[in-house]
Amino acid sequence: MGILFVFIYLFIVFTVIEINTSIFVATGLERKIARFQVISMLTGTGFTTGESELIIDHPVRRRLGAFLILFGAFSLAVIISAISKLLEDNFYTMEIAYVAGGSLVLLLILRAPTVQHLMSGKMKSELKENYDLADLPISDVLLMDEEDEVREITINKDSQFTDKTFEHIVKKEDDIILLFIKRGEINIRNKAYETKIEPGDKLVVYGNNPQIEEKFKNA
Repeated sequence: MGILFVFIYLFIVFTVIEINTSIFVATGLERKIARFQVISMLTGTGFTTGESELIIDHPVRRRLGAFLILFGAFSLAVIISAISKLLEDNFYTMEIAYVAGGSLVLLLILRAPTVQHLMSGKMKSELKENYDLADLPISDVLLMDEEDEVREITINKDSQFTDKTFEHIVKKEDDIILLFIKRGEINIRNKAYETKIEPGDKLVVYGNNPQIEEKFKNA
C-alpha cells in the first residue's frame, strides 16, 4: 500500500504542475515557459533564469509562485515520510486516491479552451481593477492587441535613417510611437522626436508589429 500511496501522491504533484501551468498560461505566459517555471518553483531548483522575472514582476503569478514553493516543500516531506514507512499499513490510500481523482478532474476543466478564455479575461480584469500600472509587466500595460509590440531597432552604420529625425521617418497616421532613443549609456526621451538619429542608436518603439516590421526592415 505504501508504494501505491507514493505513486498516487506523485500523480497529484503532476496534476498540480499542469493545473498551475494552465493558470500561468491564462495570465499570458507561454506554456513551455510556464511549465518550466512551475517545476522550478515546485522543486526549488533552476528558478534563476531571466524568465523568472516574468513571474516576480507579475502580481498574480507571484501569488501562485508562493503557493508552489510551499507545496513543493510540503510534498518533499510527505514523500520522504511515505518512503520511510513503506512497510507500514497505516496509509490513507483511498483518501489520497480521491484527492488525485479530484485533481485530475480540475486539470481537465482548466485545460478546456472555453475555461482558458474565461480565466484569461478574468485575470486581465483583476489586474486592471486591483493593481497600479507600475506593478504590472510591460506586456499587460502596453500590449493590448495581438499585433502590438515593443521593439528595439538598432540603426546600422549605412542606415537610410541616419541624420534623420523620427518625425521625418514615421508619419502621423502610422501606428508607431517612439518611446526613447538609447545612445550608449544615454536614454533620450524629452527630445527624442527632434533628435537626429546616429549610427549605433537603438530606437525603442511601440506600436503595430507589421507596420514596425515594414518601416524598419532596412534599418
